[in-house]
Amino acid sequence: MTTPYGGELGWHSRYSDARARILGEDAGGHEGVAGLLHGLCSNLTSTLGVMGAAVNLMSDSGSDGVAAASDDRCRDVDELQFTTGEGPCHEAFAARRPVLTPDLRSAAVRGWPGYAPAALSSGVSAVFAFPLHVGGVGFGVLDVYADRAGSLRSEQVTMALTYAQIATEIMLDGALTTAEGDLEPGLSTALDYRAEIYQAQGMVVSDLAVSPAEALTLMRARAFAGDRPLIDLARDILGGYRLPAED
Repeated sequence: MTTPYGGELGWHSRYSDARARILGEDAGGHEGVAGLLHGLCSNLTSTLGVMGAAVNLMSDSGSDGVAAASDDRCRDVDELQFTTGEGPCHEAFAARRPVLTPDLRSAAVRGWPGYAPAALSSGVSAVFAFPLHVGGVGFGVLDVYADRAGSLRSEQVTMALTYAQIATEIMLDGALTTAEGDLEPGLSTALDYRAEIYQAQGMVVSDLAVSPAEALTLMRARAFAGDRPLIDLARDILGGYRLPAED
């Protein structure tokens, strides 16, 4: 962990203060790891004075789900990165470095033709993604959202990095799974909706005789074209809607 300002002593002071606040936060009805991550997102939001924050679980296959968010609005915004299959969390996870986007309208985000306009229409003007990893092993991203364009100050970046370090420790120290191999209850509740998406994906695979990756691409394109959340389309498919094949 680097210490951009304040030196080693300053970092330890920020770390200790932040961890004490997080452990004292209201877990918002969640349990265990999910509750601590919810408190972390809420506290980081108030500390930085931003719109909100969220923790996105990641793997080599992409986004595995939003484990926690400061509020429902930020959870929905974070989910856009799964719906579109692109965005800062994907880049931060792949590169194992922060991806700082102070203005979503800038030319620098032309690589996110689906995510950028969707996030802008949700009221997001800037997004800052901090990977959660130990060495070369990554397992998530801490996303920070702002409703006004502009860069984070150096001390805000340092604070976000401190919270990313704490989020990493929470996920490493906490029991992410039970002895039976199931997700920890709080995380399971947070990620339940993804099961519906994958069930619908399986139905599209069967209906259209395509690969799982192709099925998810078709679902994402259909949801994006209809300007609706992917979970809503998935529930329609589970209810009997047949997704048309590409022309």
